[in-house]
Amino acid sequence: MNLPPAFVNNVTAAFGDPGRRFLADLPALLTKAAHRWDLTLSEPFLLSYNYVCAVTRVDGTPAVLKLGVPNRELTSEINTLRLYAGQGACRLLEADAERGMLLVERLHPGIMLVTLEDDDRATEIAAEVMQAIQRPVPEGNGFLSLHGWFDELKKLRPCFGGGTGPFPEKTVETVEGLLRELFAEDRPQVLLHGDFHHFNILSSERGWLVIDPKGVAGPAEYEVGPFLMNPWGEIPDEPEAIRRTQCRIAILSERLGFDRQKLWAWAVCHSLLSAWWDMKEDGSGGEYSRAWTEIFLKTQV
Repeated sequence: MNLPPAFVNNVTAAFGDPGRRFLADLPALLTKAAHRWDLTLSEPFLLSYNYVCAVTRVDGTPAVLKLGVPNRELTSEINTLRLYAGQGACRLLEADAERGMLLVERLHPGIMLVTLEDDDRATEIAAEVMQAIQRPVPEGNGFLSLHGWFDELKKLRPCFGGGTGPFPEKTVETVEGLLRELFAEDRPQVLLHGDFHHFNILSSERGWLVIDPKGVAGPAEYEVGPFLMNPWGEIPDEPEAIRRTQCRIAILSERLGFDRQKLWAWAVCHSLLSAWWDMKEDGSGGEYSRAWTEIFLKTQV
């Protein structure tokens, strides 16, 4: 298979030997999925960490096939889509968590929320979709934990010999303090999408729906964090970025009933976590997320 080098690098860097085996077995896995679910395979979409392609079912229905290295995140996605049952999200049609396979509804026309030029309207739509998908966390261990995600920041200081490396000391201290306060609150957990942003909200005949949920248990306000620093790409100049953030937080707070200060706090914390995730061993990487952390810190809500 003529796989994009960036996709190959992502999979091997993230999963090591299991990732290399997955890539080697990918032609056989595609054949197996096609036979098992009576699919005609088409070209892949833009590939990041999973192989995703358009398919047609035997009855002519269009769908999307997703194959990945079996892992907790992919299993959580399957469990979350099954729980959504098409409410606010694409429908899960078939799944095999042990083999890292899932078949989902293909949304039509499938236009991403990022294409809307009216940012206020896009934010209102996002709030409506967020309301449709959030629900209490079911019993069991089939989902990820937001607390577990942020525990990864505890590795930051040891990584830099007790310092903070490319991250400003004051910024890291601020995030550490905010996280202590946010997680100290005794509030009910909800099941979060976990990667809620403009590229994961698509138009369909059933309205605007999400794709690719992570399925993370945590406080409801966190969901807004990834959205506020998207769409990923070129950062607006600082005054415009601050103005946009203030407008978005005002809309989301009004529509969802969330406290503005908590939305701001989760945005700050998420952006630092995102930068930490993107950072390479030499300390480079994560510049986009680090820039948003500083923008959020300058934003008055």
